[in-house]
Amino acid sequence: MSIEPGAVLLMQWLSPAYPVGAFAYSHGLEAACNAGQITNAETLSDWLGDLLLYGSGRSDPIILAAAYQAQDDAALVQVDARARAFAPSRERLAETVSQGAAFCQTTRGIWGDDLPDLTYPVAVGRAARLHGLSLDLTLQMYVHAFVSNLVAAAQRLAPVGQLEGQQVLTELAPLIRDVAQNALQTDLGALAGASFISDIASMHHETQYSRIFRS
Repeated sequence: MSIEPGAVLLMQWLSPAYPVGAFAYSHGLEAACNAGQITNAETLSDWLGDLLLYGSGRSDPIILAAAYQAQDDAALVQVDARARAFAPSRERLAETVSQGAAFCQTTRGIWGDDLPDLTYPVAVGRAARLHGLSLDLTLQMYVHAFVSNLVAAAQRLAPVGQLEGQQVLTELAPLIRDVAQNALQTDLGALAGASFISDIASMHHETQYSRIFRS
């Protein structure tokens, strides 16, 4: 059985070993756990499902696809500006900017790619285009990595165990595929979000007294 070209490279880029610091961010999950909004595998699955349907789990892949399809540097800059403007809180903006800059720095250093510091989904989309990777596969693996990172954060915050976390990830697999497919077919002009509780949680995290994560 052959592996699709580019799959191994994407595994490297989106693995916890790639130094973007994803482990340091909970995307507001820590504040939600602290407030008692996420207390078990069921509430975690609901939270992540809403992010995929209405929040950044939906919007980031659309932004990634737009960056991949950008025809020149000016178009790429516009996509990146949209990504920054769409961040609903200071910590969410810092999350995408910091991870994006780290991704670009590492990828430039290894492959010499022409990657200015970009927000994270824009950086991954641009790099995938430069390396001729499949946009479909890039989207699927990006969304899966996004959910996996939040499952890992939830396990550190202790509302779910390791087995339960993997069960949540397995249950969300069909939705992950649907979200990636939707991003292939959605224009950047249709970018929208309605995950208000998650957005507010990220704002509460800014002033949370004691915290493990940076967002």
